[in-house]
Amino acid sequence: MVDTTTDKKGHVDFGYEGVPHNEKARRVRQVFDSVAGKYDVMNDILSFGLHRLWKRFTVSLCQLRPGDRVLDLAGGTGDLSKRLWPEIGRTGELIVADINRVMLSNGRDCLIDEGISGNVGYVQADAELLPFPDSFFDVITIGFGLRNVTEKQDALRSMYHCLKPGGRLLVLEFSKPVVAGLNRLYDLYSFSVLPKVGRLVAGDEDSYRYLAESIRMHPDQETLKDMMQEAGFEGCQFYNLSGGIVAVHRGHRF
Repeated sequence: MVDTTTDKKGHVDFGYEGVPHNEKARRVRQVFDSVAGKYDVMNDILSFGLHRLWKRFTVSLCQLRPGDRVLDLAGGTGDLSKRLWPEIGRTGELIVADINRVMLSNGRDCLIDEGISGNVGYVQADAELLPFPDSFFDVITIGFGLRNVTEKQDALRSMYHCLKPGGRLLVLEFSKPVVAGLNRLYDLYSFSVLPKVGRLVAGDEDSYRYLAESIRMHPDQETLKDMMQEAGFEGCQFYNLSGGIVAVHRGHRF
């Protein structure tokens, strides 16, 4: 199983639009430059606060211990990082990484405001080409970021190499509803409500329409599990949350 987002013309999906391969990263960066200031507020509004439970569950699956070294990839505004940090203690190390400078800067400010500092580092990095040594991290998390990566399979391989033997990858991402009848309601919400709330709260309807489309273009649960196995991960499994609207995938490097 390979990532098939690149078509025969060298185009990749940017939501429902096909764009040149070297154009997607720039377009995604523009989206998150635009929404960064309201990102956490919008998460609360659009998920009815459920994102907090999804993140808490993800952290529980990390099985972190004091002293662990953790990479929070696509760390954004630091919302997942602030839940990871207490688990590793002062003897651990947390690296927050994001390809988007504005999101990373906002995340740094938010974490410092929470009193989280000292053993936290910040790196602007592309998930497809992580600038870390092989076998460096005990745990890598990526929350609601993988669907925005141009070549997801390359990113998964890069994460695999950065994990220590015995290390875990946790992917928290929107997925495909598995409850009968939920798809229709979810589509109505995503394409009718979400962009309008984006316009009213964040002043950006187009970016939230892209985010809804990007969810639909993301691999389903079984496909992503296969992609993780192709990248080398073992013991891969996933957990459906909220009827499959969100799923957490976990894989190990043995």
